[in-house]
Amino acid sequence: RKFYESNRILIFSSILILIIFLGSFSFYLENREKKIILLSDKYIQAKIYIENGNKNEAIKILKEIVYADNATYSTLALFMLLNQNFIEEHKQLLIMFDHLLENNKFEKEIKDLLIYKKALINSNYISESELLKALKPLINEESMWKPHALLLLGDFFVSKKEYIKAKEFYKKIFSISNLQQEVYNQAQSRLTFISNE
Repeated sequence: RKFYESNRILIFSSILILIIFLGSFSFYLENREKKIILLSDKYIQAKIYIENGNKNEAIKILKEIVYADNATYSTLALFMLLNQNFIEEHKQLLIMFDHLLENNKFEKEIKDLLIYKKALINSNYISESELLKALKPLINEESMWKPHALLLLGDFFVSKKEYIKAKEFYKKIFSISNLQQEVYNQAQSRLTFISNE
């Protein structure tokens, strides 16, 4: 009782802080859940607009989702914009990719996919050094997107008629362990093409 009397304010303060913390945390979780449900509803609405031929409304909603900073739905919205060819201006797409990469936390493979797609879109507009820098995170690490990045670099150099550099990147693909047969075949056919040039 003496302990309670001398520490009453501290005990009540601790209980009050704990109640406020638990209330705030449950409020945060509830709001986050509502935000995810709202984004999923918007994503479905955008798909309905696409099916009904209402392209402008779909674009508006999908852009809104991209900037909502939800790793799952923002990425899905950007990929839908890409797949439907709704945004042709490559600078606008790059801004969206940069926003996604800077404002969301992704699993490594999803982040690598975004890096690869961004480099693919940008490959017609940038220099060799810029493309190498963009793909560096993929070609310097083990990633499922590494062979695709090497194919992209090889294709880039073929388009510039720099066949020696292209061969170098295509050949690096064969040293990757657990390489998919399809990627192996693509690299092999490109090397055959170069040798016939």
